[in-house]
Amino acid sequence: MDFELTPEQHTFQDSVLRFARERLADGALERAHAVDYPWDVARDMAQIGLLGITIPEADGGQGGTLMDAVIAIQAIASVCPRSADVVQAGNFGPVRVFAEYGTQWQKERYLTRILAGEGLISVGMSEPDAGSAVTELKTTATPDGDGFRINGSKVFSTHAPYADVILAYVRYGPGVDGIGSVLIDTKSEGFRYGKVSNFMSGEEWRQMFFEDVYVPPEMVMLREGGFKKQIAGFNVERLGNASRSLALGRYCFEQARDWALQRKQFGKLLGQFQGIQWKFAEMKIKLEAAQLLLYQAASRADNGIPSADDTAIAKHACNQWGFEVANEAMQILGGAGYSQDLLLEYCMRRCRGWMIAGGSLEILKNRIAEGVLGRLKS
Repeated sequence: MDFELTPEQHTFQDSVLRFARERLADGALERAHAVDYPWDVARDMAQIGLLGITIPEADGGQGGTLMDAVIAIQAIASVCPRSADVVQAGNFGPVRVFAEYGTQWQKERYLTRILAGEGLISVGMSEPDAGSAVTELKTTATPDGDGFRINGSKVFSTHAPYADVILAYVRYGPGVDGIGSVLIDTKSEGFRYGKVSNFMSGEEWRQMFFEDVYVPPEMVMLREGGFKKQIAGFNVERLGNASRSLALGRYCFEQARDWALQRKQFGKLLGQFQGIQWKFAEMKIKLEAAQLLLYQAASRADNGIPSADDTAIAKHACNQWGFEVANEAMQILGGAGYSQDLLLEYCMRRCRGWMIAGGSLEILKNRIAEGVLGRLKS
């Protein structure tokens, strides 16, 4: 069994790293603390094919593999952690579900702009009373002629303040089978944002309100029974989350390693203290183990959709260990690591958020246990 990247994958990785070092290294710190979406980065990435990597060429994508997308997002994150969000938005998030199930008309209207780095799609999933229990969503789709009237609200949606269109989970009827999705243009009458809020990472989010928003038939994506398809596609989003978490942990590891090889305390290099050496040994084990689990989930993906079990295991490992490595790296750098003059504190805050977003660690453990024991309920 070969756990190495192929020669073609190494070549692709090298090309992405070269782009990142030439285009993104300068300004990486400022970019991390900027509020607005990095549209300039998105347009540059679009020009070299880093958006839509796994989307078919017929839809304007590159027709590549999920592993290609994982390689790209990790390579970008190793140089500019914030710019990895652009790779996520163009490959792993709701854009992947949209490309899978959207109609040709829908793709022509929105996907072309997204893959050109000129537009964004955000997913409207979580609600004030339905976070991890997404099947308890209350946003309704009521028939109105050939279309639907949408009423409800969504919270914690990544990139929502900058999106052109929202992929909104809605309830057509009772139960899980009554859940599907519609596309809501953010310029629609009856759509509005709430006040600006900030995550610990510094990212902005705004509650979205749908007040009798009319969705014409051409903007309906999945009708009743579409929930399982949407969640299957969501596994791809989780791998993007996992990839960034691991990559940011590795970024911090490398920064701490360089620090330990040049910083002196009590007349010795930090790296000469056994306590520090053990920290690096433990961090290395966590990073390498998580990397293998991530590659396994990506490489086993069938028709572009990874299995729920593989994804849950990979995300849990990358989230947990990425954060722990970032946290230990900060401890090694001490006050310098805690300062906003370096990217370590930013990476640690981002890693902490991914332990909640896209499926909390506790939800992932439930999913992993189901794979071991079957669907037992407490």
